[in-house]
Amino acid sequence: MSTIRNILVLAGLIILVVSCENATPHKEEQKMQKSITAEDILGNPDYLAISYGGYRMKSRDSQPTLKELKEDLRILHAMDIKVLRTYNVQLPHASNVLKAIRELKTEDTGFEMYVMLGAWIDCLNAWTDLEPDHNVESPDNAAEIDRAVALANEYPDVVKVLAVGNEAMVRWATSYYVQPEVILKWVTHLQDLKAKGKLSKELWITCSDDFASWGGGDESYHTEDLEKIMHAVDYISMHTYPYHNSHYNPDFWLVPEYQESLTKLQKIDSAMTRAKKFVINQYNAVSNHMKSLGIDKPIHIGETGWATTSNGYYGPDGSRATDEYKQALFYKYMREWTNANNISCFYFEAFDEPWKDSHNRLGSENHFGLFTVDGQAKYPLWDMVDRGLFKGLSRGGNPITKTYDGIEENLQLEVFPPPSRALIPVNH
Repeated sequence: MSTIRNILVLAGLIILVVSCENATPHKEEQKMQKSITAEDILGNPDYLAISYGGYRMKSRDSQPTLKELKEDLRILHAMDIKVLRTYNVQLPHASNVLKAIRELKTEDTGFEMYVMLGAWIDCLNAWTDLEPDHNVESPDNAAEIDRAVALANEYPDVVKVLAVGNEAMVRWATSYYVQPEVILKWVTHLQDLKAKGKLSKELWITCSDDFASWGGGDESYHTEDLEKIMHAVDYISMHTYPYHNSHYNPDFWLVPEYQESLTKLQKIDSAMTRAKKFVINQYNAVSNHMKSLGIDKPIHIGETGWATTSNGYYGPDGSRATDEYKQALFYKYMREWTNANNISCFYFEAFDEPWKDSHNRLGSENHFGLFTVDGQAKYPLWDMVDRGLFKGLSRGGNPITKTYDGIEENLQLEVFPPPSRALIPVNH
C-alpha cells in the first residue's frame, strides 16, 4: 500500500511541476508576448521606416488590390522595413494596407510590420474651384479623424502612431493648409480619447509637417498655438527636403569656385555631403526652437527623399539634382545619420507613384520611389539585388531586377554635377 501511495505522490509532484512550467513562460516567451509600442519602434534602427503608397496607375481611382499590397509589403520586409507611413483614410488604401499586414502576419509568424496612420486635414474649399479659406477647416476633417480612430482601435497590433495632417500648416501648401489651431484641436481630441481609454494609451499622437511649421525657420511660425501643439504631441514629425531646396534655396547646392577643378563625381559627392548637412541643420533648428520653449520631446524625420527623374526645376536644365546616383548617396547618408542618432526616418518613398503628376510623366513628384512602378530596384538598392534579398519576389509579375540593366556606365550618362556658383548668382 505504501508503494502505491508513494507512486501517487510522485505523480502529483510531476503534474504540479509541469503545471507551474506551463503557467510561467520562459523569459524569451514573455518577451515575445510583450506588445510592441511606438516608444519601442521610433528611434530604433532595428525598425526601419518608409513612406508608402501602393498606387500603380495615373489615378487613385485605381486602388491597389490586396494581392498587390502584399507583393509590396513582402518586398519592403525583405529590406528590413518594419514601419510604414500612410497619409489618409478617406480612400480604401490605408485600411487595406492594415488588412494586408494582418493577413501576412497570420500566414508567416516571422512577418513584422507596423503603421504610422495619417489622417488628412484640409481647409474649407480645398481642392475645389472655390478659393481655399485657410481660416476655416473643412467639414470633412471630423469624419477623417473618426475613421482613423476606428482603424487604430481595430488594428491595435499594427497601428502605433496617429498623425494629424500632412504638411497641413506650412503656408506654401496653398491648396489646403489650415491654421495651427485646427491641428491643435484634433491632436488634443485624440489625446483626450487616450485619457478616457477610448484609444490605447500606448498609441502615440503627432502631426507631420515641414520643418518651418515646427519653428525651425521663419519666426512667423513661432506662435502660441504651435507651442501648444509641441506640448500636446507625443513626438515631433518633421519634413526636410534639400532636393527641393536645390532650386528654391540653392546656396548650399551650387559648386563653389574652389571646387571647379574636381571631377564630376567629386563635385556630386561634395554636394550630397552638403545636402546631408542641410538636413541636420534643419533638424537642429527645430530642436533648438523646441528647447527654447522648455519642451523635451523626441524629433523624428516624417519625410525626406530624393527624386530620380525631372523635366522641371530639378532636371538637366535646372538644378541638376535629379538622378539615381544622387538618390543612392542621399539614402545612404540619411540611414547612416538617423540610425546612429536614434532617429526614425520615414524615407520618401518606397515605390514611384504616377498619379502624383499624372499629366507630366517625367515630373519629379512621380519618381521619388526606391523602386520603379514595374518593380525595378533603383541604384540605392542594387547591392540588395546582388545579395539575393528579393529572390522569389515580384511586382506585377515582374521579378525585382536592377534599373539600367545593372550597368552603371549607362546610369552615369544621365548624371550631372550641380551648376557652378560662378555661373548662377545666388540671392542672399
